[in-house]
Amino acid sequence: MVGRPCPLPSGRRSLQVPDGLPVPPVSDPALPHPLTPDLERLVSRVAAEAGYQLCGIQLLTHRIPMTLQVQLRLGDGGDVNLDDCATFSGVLGDALEADGLLEEAYVLEISSPGISEELSEDRDFRSFRGFPVCVRYRDAKTGAEAEREGLLLERDDSTVHLNVRGRTVRLPRPSVISVRLITPSNA
Repeated sequence: MVGRPCPLPSGRRSLQVPDGLPVPPVSDPALPHPLTPDLERLVSRVAAEAGYQLCGIQLLTHRIPMTLQVQLRLGDGGDVNLDDCATFSGVLGDALEADGLLEEAYVLEISSPGISEELSEDRDFRSFRGFPVCVRYRDAKTGAEAEREGLLLERDDSTVHLNVRGRTVRLPRPSVISVRLITPSNA
């Protein structure tokens, strides 16, 4: 069989592709698709015009047909509902067709980002008051990383407040590395 080398992602060995057959596209899940920045600009613009904010975008070319996943929130940071997703799907579908970025068949999936374990935005800290969290922070005395579990009370401009066994613990916000939801250790 006469063939030509076809590179694989991440420096793995190459395949031999028989002459006359197209070289399959190389896609590495760790690398974004080359169209992602253009799609992100288009979707961000369309979302803002429709009163939404883009939270994430992913082009999955390993699926047949390829899938464009878009996560969004309401412009004020609120969560979208099923009707919002359906409405935006039509608006975005029209914009994608008019722009012509995606020349192949595709599936468009619109959703809310949902909740993640890591709390980062003010709305997360308001929504999960009273929930068990683990706070990773840098200890001011030793400079070492430490963790503290407790119930989230609040986060203000300078401090993250936790309830640890009935006592309020205040961690300076600049020393906080991350705050994530957990399952209570002693339930």
